[in-house]
Amino acid sequence: MDAQENKRIIMDGLQLFRQGEIERMLGHFHDDCEWIGPEADTVPFAGCFRGKAEVGRFFATMDASMEPLRFDVRDIVAENDKVVVIGEAEWRVKSTGRTYTNPWVNVFTLREGKIVRTDAYYDSMPAERAFRPDRPDLLAAATALRH
Repeated sequence: MDAQENKRIIMDGLQLFRQGEIERMLGHFHDDCEWIGPEADTVPFAGCFRGKAEVGRFFATMDASMEPLRFDVRDIVAENDKVVVIGEAEWRVKSTGRTYTNPWVNVFTLREGKIVRTDAYYDSMPAERAFRPDRPDLLAAATALRH
């Protein structure tokens, strides 16, 4: 696959995600895929997930625990087997009702037309604060720093 085809696959997957078509989106993932994200104590979907079933569990847990208020893709760059997506999202945590905004970057590695690895980068602190029901003093700091 060339870089432009890889970019098309990722763009299709992002559209499916926006539409809530997670099962169809998972069709773009290799059976032995990995989703590598930051660790965060209070975020139920934080960390690393290995294999398509585990990546599916990541998305199911994310969907069960928060809802997107805004999910914007700012830029997509493709080179060889990598596709980098830069965006920003605003989320509402279902258990606390708190919202937070966070810029994010996902680096997808593809092989034979399937995603084999996703490295997800974002500041986990705003999410941790929004998920914390026991620290109302942190609510004001739940919004990510902007540059």
